[in-house]
This record gives sequence, C-alpha cells and structure tokens, in this order.
Amino acid sequence: MDYLLIEGARPLKGDIEISGSKNAALPMLMASILSKKISHFTNLPRLSDVDFALKILIELGGNVRMIREHNSISAYIEFDDKANCVAPYELVRKMRASISVLGPLLARYGKVKVSLPGGCAIGARPVDLHIMVMEKLGAKITIEDGYIIAEADKLKANDIVFPFVSVGATQAAMMTACVADGTSVIRNVSMEPETVELGNMLNSMGAKIEGLGTETLTIKGLNSKTLPGSDNPIHILPDRIEAGTYAIAAAATRGKVNIKNSIPKHLDILLYNLKESGVNILQTDNGFTVDATRLDNIKPIDIVTAPYPGFPTDLQAQWMAYMSVACGSCTITEKIFENRFIHIGELFRLGARVKHSANVATVYGVKKLTGAPVMATDLRASASLIIGALIAEGTTEIHRVYHIDRGYERIDEKLKNVGAKVTRLREV
Repeated sequence: MDYLLIEGARPLKGDIEISGSKNAALPMLMASILSKKISHFTNLPRLSDVDFALKILIELGGNVRMIREHNSISAYIEFDDKANCVAPYELVRKMRASISVLGPLLARYGKVKVSLPGGCAIGARPVDLHIMVMEKLGAKITIEDGYIIAEADKLKANDIVFPFVSVGATQAAMMTACVADGTSVIRNVSMEPETVELGNMLNSMGAKIEGLGTETLTIKGLNSKTLPGSDNPIHILPDRIEAGTYAIAAAATRGKVNIKNSIPKHLDILLYNLKESGVNILQTDNGFTVDATRLDNIKPIDIVTAPYPGFPTDLQAQWMAYMSVACGSCTITEKIFENRFIHIGELFRLGARVKHSANVATVYGVKKLTGAPVMATDLRASASLIIGALIAEGTTEIHRVYHIDRGYERIDEKLKNVGAKVTRLREV
C-alpha cells in the first residue's frame, strides 16, 4: 500500500494540466450500454474508478478496447443484443457510481441484477431515488440478498418530482426516460456540469432531452430499447473538482499556479470566495491563474455547501484546510453529506483548530501547521490532508492514499511539477 511523504511550506508555482472529469466519465461510460453503435470516449482520466467502471462494462458483456496514453485513456465500447445483466458485489462494492448501470441495462435488456453499491464512507447516500425512478417508469423492483433486481418489459414515461436534488438519480432518470414510451417531465433535477454533459452525450446519440442546466427536464422517449448512437468521439470535459483542489492548494501555499485545460465558469462560487479571501484570479485562454504571492493574511470566509451552482461538497474539506491558516475564524456548513467532517480529526494532527456540532464546523485560524503522520479516510478528505501537508512546516506522511488515486490522476507528479516536494513510497 502506498503513502505520500510531503515536505511542506513551499509555494506552488507553475502550470497544472487538469485531467478529464471522473464524475462526468463514470455515468457517461455506463450510458454507452444504450448505444446501437460503438461509443468512442476520449480524455478519460487514468484513475482507479475509471478502471473499475471499464471492468464492470466488460463483466456485463461489453466489448471494450482501451488505448492508454500518458495523460488519458481512449476507449471504444460496444454492446450487442446479449449481455450479462448481473453487476456483482465484488466490483460494485468498490465504486458507488456503479449503480448507474441499473437504468441502461433495464432499458435495453428488460431485467437486471445490481449489487447495492459501495464507495466513500461519507454518510448515507441511499439508492431509494434510483429505485423510485425505475418504478415510476414502470419497472418492478425487488431487493434480495443485497442486490437490486429490476424488471420491465417496456418503460413508460411519467412525471417525476425529486424531493431533493440528486445527481445520481437525475442521471438515472435521463438514461431511462430517453428510451421510454412517451414524454417524461422531471423536476428538481441536478444542474451540475457533469449532468449537463451526460445529457449532451445522450442527445448526440439520438435522445430528445430539453432543459439541460435548468431545474426541469422534458424528455421525449424514443419508445425503443436503444439509442441510435453517434459516430463522433465523446470527449470528457475537464474535472472541476480537480481544478478547484489545485486552485485552493495554490492559494494556501501563497503560490502562483496556472490551472490549464479548465472551465472557470464551472467554479464561479469557489473563485469568488478565493478572491474574497485575498487571492488574485485571472482568467486565461484555456483556464485561469491563481496568484497568492502577495497574500499576507488570509481572510476567513464562511461557506455553505449546496448543489450546483452552490459551493461543491467535494471542495468543502479542501476549503477547511485552507481556512485553517486564515487570520480569524469562519464557519463551514455541510448540507449534502452528514458524515463529511471525518477529516477534522486528521487536520487536528497537523495543528488545525476546528470545532463542529452536527453539520456546522467552526475553523479557528492558526499561524502555522506542523507536519505529522495522518491517514486518509475518503477521496476528498485525502485532498484536504495533502493541502494541509503542503502548508505545514516539516514533513507529513499521508497513509491510505489509494483513496486519492480514485479521483486525482498522478497527483504526486503534478504537484512535483509546480515545486512541491512529494515522494510516493510503498509501506513495508
């Protein structure tokens, strides 16, 4: 098992190229099940979660051909009229996004058996809304021995109102309603860029989805088990969470980093808050620059996580690490996942001062952090510990970094390229 050794208190300076989005790639890969043609993906990030997704598609009977490049993966995926419609526990338990196969398999083959998913332990993320979507569209659902079994001879359109915004459930509704019989209206949906990109992909394959990027989707079903498909490559958009993480790291270390191959408008609220904290942000032709070289005192800024376009829950832990050395105190309110403060205990070990009750954390800025051994508990907690280690004086050991390899491509190499002293080692 690998761990990272980081010598901190060094400003990051240089260019960082952002990889393809993990959160966009995973549901888009699963949506390829619906296509009658070969789906050609480009700019897939080289991540363990992407590897798991491709393994699941192979397990289901997909013909998958990969071309591994230095900075990304290209993949060709094809499904025919026969498939193994059982997604086993051994694969599904490692990645929550695997629940995304439920809708496409049900739509195309009429019956599917999918293990209840695993993933980061950051709170209850029930699949109730996924099941509700399938039932609303005419499926019969049973749960047996830890598996969801869904059956439907034909999917029928329906109107669906989500009780709260759910990215996964919105995407499930899009991937099933687009081939159902009739027109579905889906309300209170996810407006995340990754959801919009999935909709664009489905439309390019022949779906008729209107309202992408708004709170209401109107989906005219094709009354077919498949989508016609597209001959055009499907390019994965840049990862906004990776871009945001490196932007916060640049600010926290008082550095200057050009975040290349990124889309600033997808990070409007983060970049606004970075400016409010005292950082200069400059938009460039293919991204943006974070300049904190003249930042003497970090102004504490309160945040509240919310669905897009609100502050991303996936950047909350990183923001906390940054605020741990602010000049004063601030509050961080987590409204998406109830257990997403697990990283606080490990930030304590670096010298941070944080108190929390329920879903509100108060961060009391300190003058400095100090290196110490810490342990990652989930993907974004890992990123917060890396930012803490980059700030800290001395050396920090970060263990269980397999978490971070799920969502950040070659993070140690990218940090080295901008002046960080990072070493990846193997535990004996």
